[in-house]
Amino acid sequence: MGGKQLGFSDYELTTAKKQTKREKFLVEMEAVVPWDALIALIEPHYPKTSKKGGRPPYPLATMLRIHLLQQWYSLSDPAMEEALIEVPTMRRFAGIDLISDRIPDETTILTFRHLLEKNGLGEQIFETVNTHLSARGMSMRQGTIVDATLIAAPSSTKNKEGKRDAEMHQTKKGNQWYHRFAEGFAYGMKVHLGVDKDSGLIHSVVTTSANVHDLIPVGELLHGDEEVVYAVAAGFCEAVAGYQGIANRAEMAGKPTTFRVVMRPGKRRGLPDTPDGKLLNLIEMAKAHIRAKGEQPFRVIKQQFGFQKTRLCGMAKNRCKVNVLAALTNLFLARRKLLTVA
Repeated sequence: MGGKQLGFSDYELTTAKKQTKREKFLVEMEAVVPWDALIALIEPHYPKTSKKGGRPPYPLATMLRIHLLQQWYSLSDPAMEEALIEVPTMRRFAGIDLISDRIPDETTILTFRHLLEKNGLGEQIFETVNTHLSARGMSMRQGTIVDATLIAAPSSTKNKEGKRDAEMHQTKKGNQWYHRFAEGFAYGMKVHLGVDKDSGLIHSVVTTSANVHDLIPVGELLHGDEEVVYAVAAGFCEAVAGYQGIANRAEMAGKPTTFRVVMRPGKRRGLPDTPDGKLLNLIEMAKAHIRAKGEQPFRVIKQQFGFQKTRLCGMAKNRCKVNVLAALTNLFLARRKLLTVA
């Protein structure tokens, strides 16, 4: 960070006090994020001078670190600015010296996010991270688990435009329309993931509005080399078909892929207490065990990184965010192996 101060991990190693959870997490992320590759990706799009002839732009490395902090801690632009002022650990991670450096304000933080969105860099960040993982022996060419989750969107019209996000939609639960269910508001978007069945890492990401059927983007979630695909029969409840019929999709015609769709809970509960019924139940248990690995990335995105409701308007902005989150999720899930390799 310009050579004027210790790197974040170096600083932490010089302190005698016990590390906090935040400090430990950021030390790990400092070590596993492919900084050079990401900076090289963004640099051609990053301004070299100020458009209005004022102060020079903040260092790209600082803005990238701030953006990642936003994703890890689910902070709005104003909240990120305040955190940089109030939280020394975050400030040090960003490479900011409170005494001599300016702290980027919320407008500057917003402008950097818009730069990523405008140039489609969210998707490229995801691809860059996966290339980094592949180079370290974490290739994702085995079976695939496909799954989807709902991300709520604010349904309130109390905003500047006085209306809800036109690109977000309600989803149907059974035969009725619900405003709320277990995962939050039924109004919002879906995140669809293709996850490697062995490593549990994400290899494909698709975002849609909440009313898009889970089967629609399946073709985009498969990398094409799968021998087996695991999917869930029920979507957000037992009455939703989810991935039932995936093998009959036109885009699957002629592929030697085996599809193993988890049985609907209601059907499984009705299995007879016979040798055949017990065998089918054991098979379902095995499917569920593998499918559970596909749920882990969603847990990281929604619980670890706090992305349970979107605050951004429009699918393009959210697509960029989800791809960055998917990249960071892979780094988080692979961090132990990456730290060993390093």
